[in-house]
Amino acid sequence: MNILLLTFFFALSASFVNAQATRTWVSGVGDDVNPCSRTAPCKTFAGAISKTATNGEINCLDPAGFGSVTITKSITIDCTGTLGGVLAAGTNGVIVNVTAVGDVRRSVTLRGLNINGAGTGINGVRILAAARVFIERTVLDGFTQNGVSIENTTPVQVFISDSNIRNNTGSGVSTFTTSTAEIAVTKCMIGGNGTGVMARENSTFRISGNSIMHNKTGLFFLSGKIISFKDNVIDGNGTNGMPTSSVALQ
Repeated sequence: MNILLLTFFFALSASFVNAQATRTWVSGVGDDVNPCSRTAPCKTFAGAISKTATNGEINCLDPAGFGSVTITKSITIDCTGTLGGVLAAGTNGVIVNVTAVGDVRRSVTLRGLNINGAGTGINGVRILAAARVFIERTVLDGFTQNGVSIENTTPVQVFISDSNIRNNTGSGVSTFTTSTAEIAVTKCMIGGNGTGVMARENSTFRISGNSIMHNKTGLFFLSGKIISFKDNVIDGNGTNGMPTSSVALQ
């Protein structure tokens, strides 16, 4: 009987240890062996994501760099109120690749992040698979390819708002989709890139309230569409380019 009770106790303890929390935390003085709770935070996004439940949220307790991460489930990473940094020298900052059939939402939100390629990073955010991706109040700076690279093989919707996308050798936002991509870019500063917005085939951009300035090329499309709501500032680029069509604000 004692042996059975001990076995049950250890099994129950293991289930609590391995349980995933709806909200987890990271800190510059955390440790990835921790449970990522408010009082025992993890140190990196990669460490926290395995301990966060699908549709859960990772928050930042204090200013720090929390490392590159690959996201494979619906989740929110929100560092609003502090500096949540990702230093991605020589690599991608965030990869989104949500393919699990059981993940109904397949939705990822990145909010309040500073993703820095340090001049050698590849892409700031690389989207391979998801139903929806939201990038809000985020800085994407200094990548050798793109600030946001949309490379989906199944349909995706991407929403980028209130963000600063700058100093990327390729494009601020670019598509390489073999499926369909619907991208909304609103209230963003896109500057100092090779191309501000690059729309390749199967992709439709809708842009509103942006400042797209001092890129080598402002807007460029290759079989894709860029629809402007007539309230963007597109000026001071080597070549400004133009949208494929415009619609009135409603």
